[in-house]
Amino acid sequence: VKLLTQLFGDRLLIANATGCSSIFGGNLPTTPYSRNKDGLGPAWSNSLFEDNAEFGMGMRLGIEHHQAEAARLVDELAGSIGAELAASLLANTQPTEADIVAQRARVAELRQKLAGVDDPRARRLETIADELVRSSTWIVGGDGWAYDIGYGGVDHVMASGRNVNILVLDTEVYSNTGGQTSKATPLGAVAKFSAAGKPVVKKDLAMMAMAYGNVYVAQVAYGAKDVQVLRAFLEAESYDGPSLIIAYSPCIAHGIDLSNNLRQQNLAVNAGHWGLFRYDPRKAAAGENPLHLDSKEPSLPYRDFAMSETRFAVLERTHPEAAHRFMEAAQQQTMAKFHLYEQLAKLAVGEPPGGQSQG
Repeated sequence: VKLLTQLFGDRLLIANATGCSSIFGGNLPTTPYSRNKDGLGPAWSNSLFEDNAEFGMGMRLGIEHHQAEAARLVDELAGSIGAELAASLLANTQPTEADIVAQRARVAELRQKLAGVDDPRARRLETIADELVRSSTWIVGGDGWAYDIGYGGVDHVMASGRNVNILVLDTEVYSNTGGQTSKATPLGAVAKFSAAGKPVVKKDLAMMAMAYGNVYVAQVAYGAKDVQVLRAFLEAESYDGPSLIIAYSPCIAHGIDLSNNLRQQNLAVNAGHWGLFRYDPRKAAAGENPLHLDSKEPSLPYRDFAMSETRFAVLERTHPEAAHRFMEAAQQQTMAKFHLYEQLAKLAVGEPPGGQSQG
């Protein structure tokens, strides 16, 4: 979340699901969200646990409506504000930060000209002129929301084709409500409602999202590869369509010392518990494979990672036979999943049957 605000904070809108992230994000009268020297900062709002994706989609639709209305008014008032300024305001799609800065300067010039225009449309344009600058909409929440209770809304957003970004802070358990099992809870982990270890594997939200073909998808872990995280955020935000970033987020419910947060993330990646990859639909459009693996084949036995966390290790004491069975199954499942993603990342794309390239 800190990285999100550092990269896009001056034009960022956040729809935050109720949960841990909303507690530290909306703990008034103090707040971690701030403004820059120009007075620009994130616009943050908290929704219910179950409808945050719909809430964020509503924010995005409102922005798009204001953008369209502002563009219409600029076109109608071109004679009063200057045809050249109007054309430049409407032509700039602002793909880079430099373009966004340039657009802000144009909007400032627009406001100066509107002050001298005696027309009700000019007063209306003054209220929404800032919407001519490209904003960045992010829907933020945990795995209990994204994988479970709010999944229908998440799926709806991904299927919409809208330019909206989803950030899932995956703790692999319902953290804020007391540590109950979620569909993100891994095989063999102990949590409320899975006291003898979760008997089924974790839901693969990333694979489900990639099935759409037009959703940017990334799975990241800051403690394992920070540069990959940065690339994923920049690529997701620049993609003109839905994007999903799933971020590994160690939690007190894992039974670890959170001062070792980054180390645990690295262990999870090295053991294959958490794969790193990016899926960019723009590459498919260019005839390239859209899936890129950013982590290597697991180099650490799964058990070495699992036994460093109480959520797995406690089963050794309470149900040793089940723990042994789960660890063997988790090791096999981890390797199978890695090789599946590895094969998908190596598939040839953009060639017709017979291997001949298109003319």
